[in-house]
Amino acid sequence: MSRRVYLHIGAPKTGTTYLQDRLTLNAASLADHGIHFPSRSPLVSPGLFHFRAALDLLGQDWGGVPGHADGNWDALVKRIRRKSGTVVVSHEILAPARADHVARAMVDLSGSELHVVYSARDLGRAIPAAWQESIKQGRRWSYRKFLRKSRRGKPWFFRAFDLPTVLATWGSGLPPERIHVVTVPHRPDPTHLDPEASTSSPGPVEATPGDPLWLRFCGVFGIDPAWAPRDSDRTNRSLGVAEAQLIRQLNRRLDRVTRREASFDALIREMLAQDELVGRSSAPVRLPPAHYDWAEQVSERWIDYLQQSGVDVVGDYDDLRPVRPPEDAPWHNPDRVPPRQRLQVSLDALAAMTREAAARPDPDQRFTRRMRQHAERLRGQ
Repeated sequence: MSRRVYLHIGAPKTGTTYLQDRLTLNAASLADHGIHFPSRSPLVSPGLFHFRAALDLLGQDWGGVPGHADGNWDALVKRIRRKSGTVVVSHEILAPARADHVARAMVDLSGSELHVVYSARDLGRAIPAAWQESIKQGRRWSYRKFLRKSRRGKPWFFRAFDLPTVLATWGSGLPPERIHVVTVPHRPDPTHLDPEASTSSPGPVEATPGDPLWLRFCGVFGIDPAWAPRDSDRTNRSLGVAEAQLIRQLNRRLDRVTRREASFDALIREMLAQDELVGRSSAPVRLPPAHYDWAEQVSERWIDYLQQSGVDVVGDYDDLRPVRPPEDAPWHNPDRVPPRQRLQVSLDALAAMTREAAARPDPDQRFTRRMRQHAERLRGQ
């Protein structure tokens, strides 16, 4: 049985949400052409299955019920072994895995032609997106603190972005032609739904504007785009500075137990951070001007590593270089949002949460009482 396995290990904030959802939507059609994106059952999406399998491999729970991911990695391996053709495994939490986790994956998937796929984005875009994502997930740190820790390589996100370290760990023992780096283009395609994805076509280094990032992934996985006609509407839309600051302040006022509850994801992360508070006129979160020298130095180190390593680069090296804004462009500090803006976004968030509370069945009034408490905290802000 001939089998080729592509392990797409991230990095986060590189169009992974869109990629995984589009693979899910077209799983049946792709399987007809020998491209498999396995799931555990019809009731569990492949994306969720791969997330749980990644958690199991890494020995983590990530806020879920203890043990909720146990057995999922072995279940995924069994399904891979039953397939012939091409199998795609994708989840971004795999990027900063330890060497022992990688070694286990290599042993478990032995017998297949194994490829590692890593998608990379310049730090000028990745760092602001990562801070926002951490805030959506319940973190409370300021942007200044996140930047300081990132420059020291501390946060999980930055370890996932550290291209040379990630590829050295995951690529150990693999020939360079089986390691693929997909760069995220700078120019966004307004017709494409994923804001993390941009335009360009597959190619070793050069790229032609006009095609979405999806085509680069297709080129790596050996997918004819016609095999996956269903597009995805899954987005990871960005927050502005005022909206990000509101979510951060909410996180600071909620205890850790509450932030780990499923209701936090439903109310704060999904309803507010990914629906009600996006697409507003608030200034975007950007890399501070003083950090561009550092970001450029990092990008040049990445490019030098790629050029010397001989790995397969799909895209353009320039995609990894941050683009400086014009010198006269204002920079808005997410940690210092004017009071009027904070008040406006707080009132909008309060109105959205009130509507949500009114629409939910609440026979014992428990949820309503909790919403009143959170509303009082917002008014106090």
